[in-house]
Amino acid sequence: MGLFDGKKGVILGVANDRSIAWAIAKQILEEGGECGFSHLPDRPGDERRKNRRRVTKCTDGYENARFLVPMNVQNDDDIQAVMAKAAEEFGKIDFLLHSIAFADRDDLNRDTVETSREGFKMAMEISAYSLIAVTNAAKDIFSDNAAVAAMTYFGGEKCVPGYNVMGICKAALEAAVRYLAYDLGPRGVRVNALSAGPLKTLAGSAAGVNKMLALYEHMAPLARNITHDEVGRTGAFLLSEMSDGITGEVLHNDGGYNAMGSPGRLLDLVPKQE
Repeated sequence: MGLFDGKKGVILGVANDRSIAWAIAKQILEEGGECGFSHLPDRPGDERRKNRRRVTKCTDGYENARFLVPMNVQNDDDIQAVMAKAAEEFGKIDFLLHSIAFADRDDLNRDTVETSREGFKMAMEISAYSLIAVTNAAKDIFSDNAAVAAMTYFGGEKCVPGYNVMGICKAALEAAVRYLAYDLGPRGVRVNALSAGPLKTLAGSAAGVNKMLALYEHMAPLARNITHDEVGRTGAFLLSEMSDGITGEVLHNDGGYNAMGSPGRLLDLVPKQE
């Protein structure tokens, strides 16, 4: 038997086969879970349906990937349509993965103090408020002991230069996790966040992931970077019955980087003063 045999849920945020959301979804599918997926709507006139096609390249071949529908997380009707489709296919859902974030590249590339008002509002709505919106839309179809997981990053806890406005959004997201855990706890629904170290993803490329990979390799206690498979297994754990009793938490999978209070082995690369 697989860990997710008989379990059904919704995966939000797969962009392509390098997405963290896909790494988690793949683990669930291969452990017997049934998943419904959303994808970023394609632009009008895009006959190639690029966004949808990137996700179908992942899900093709999995009979337990039950549906794929477009969703603009800034549109409440789209969110409701996804949950209505989930209710139609599954009745109740046992898990919900939120892996959605966006900030304008111009705002990411400027100092935080220069973040535009419109850019801040958009980044916060997409990256943080959306967790509240999708959880609220799903609350009536959660099964007993359902689990919600959201993807976050260490830049929401500490200042990570270059992460800028997205760090503020992740801090808000993590606070939302705690408050949603409180709200939904009496229903038996758990809400947690997974804070992954840097990985080469579509979103990571906009946040200077290559520099972060080099930094983590030198600073993390494991002295290496994490893998998609490792994060996938951790995300699946948070969405499974294996994590019953855990809620309102931010679980790190970053090789131990978050535990460091000094540059550690990185100091070995600094020229010694005579």
